[in-house]
Amino acid sequence: MSDTTADPWPTEVRLRRAERCLEVDFEDGLSFSLPAELLRVESPSADVQGHGPGQKRIVPGKREVGILAVQPVGNYAVRVCFDDGHETGIFTWRYLRGLGEDQEHIWQGYLEALAAKGLSRDA
Repeated sequence: MSDTTADPWPTEVRLRRAERCLEVDFEDGLSFSLPAELLRVESPSADVQGHGPGQKRIVPGKREVGILAVQPVGNYAVRVCFDDGHETGIFTWRYLRGLGEDQEHIWQGYLEALAAKGLSRDA
């Protein structure tokens, strides 16, 4: 994901439950619509990322996952609460920005990892 020298600062964060996405606008004018499925399978939680290099888990079956709530964490992040019970990921502004900027590449990598393991996006 992209790494900028200054932390990106959001001007607005909108939960779109019906569309199953989180929209984030940044002060430099960039805006991203981040699908719930992408946020869930790329959660920065230890449950998904592991506790060290090479421990990332491929999370299948999340095509229909939704977002129940988005809770502020200090002034640097949000906690995203998913309808499958996962709510331990703390999404910093920098992490959300990186997901937005590299969304296509990250998504393609996820699809390839699923295919390589014979897994599906469907539950």
